[in-house]
Amino acid sequence: MIESWVINADSPVPVSSAVVPETLRSRIDSGQLETWLTSSSGRSLAFVTNTERAMVMLLEDEGDSGEHAVDPGAKGSSNGFVLSNGQHDEYPDEDTVPIREAFRLVKQIVATGSWPADARWVADR
Repeated sequence: MIESWVINADSPVPVSSAVVPETLRSRIDSGQLETWLTSSSGRSLAFVTNTERAMVMLLEDEGDSGEHAVDPGAKGSSNGFVLSNGQHDEYPDEDTVPIREAFRLVKQIVATGSWPADARWVADR
């Protein structure tokens, strides 16, 4: 069985991989920079952006430290990652990816349940 994914704050209707980038872009355009997706198997996928870069994390369950996409060799850090609780975060650029790459990663995870074969990510467990 393939997992289905829903965007927590929106609707119990599953989101398809084909529309997930457009859905994320729409949320960003409306000022929602943090999005959590939950799968039918209980996994969570976090997407937090500053509109240029994004933190993408995949968690197996509520207590999991998870794994996140990385951009090895990226220098510096970026701020402007605004969480839904109003907290403003700054992350090293090597722990985030350009937003277009983040859309690709989320689309693949929603479609298949796993990172693309060419994705760079690290386990935080």
